[in-house]
Order: sequence, then C-alpha cells, then structure tokens
Amino acid sequence: MRTTLAIKEKLLDEVKSLSGAKTKKEAVEKALEEFIRRRKARKLIELEGKMELSLTLDELIEQRRKDVPHR
Repeated sequence: MRTTLAIKEKLLDEVKSLSGAKTKKEAVEKALEEFIRRRKARKLIELEGKMELSLTLDELIEQRRKDVPHR
C-alpha cells in the first residue's frame, strides 16, 4: 500500500542506523513491528496477577504438546 508520510529525516536516519535497515521503507516497517511487539508485551505484563491458572506448569506443557503435536 502506498502512503505518503512526512517523517523527520533525522528520526528516520536514526531508525535506519539502529535497525540496520537499508531503505526508508524497511526502517518504517521495522519501527512499526517493534512498536507492535512492545505494546503486545506491555499488555501481557499488565495481565500479570489478574488471571488464575488451575494448571501446574507440567500440566500446561502437556496440554501444549497435545495442541501443537509438532513441538
């Protein structure tokens, strides 16, 4: 999808440098992926202590093996 954005050149250059991106497009995509990953991680952290699991760790692992047999 084509989109025109006005992005500060200095900011984009820093993203390219830190991420190793070769192009502006790659830099923007990497920055968006990182943003999404961090927000999802934050949501998981916020759930800590808010759910009670009735399974032990061993039971959870066994259940995962049944759900995903190739692991």
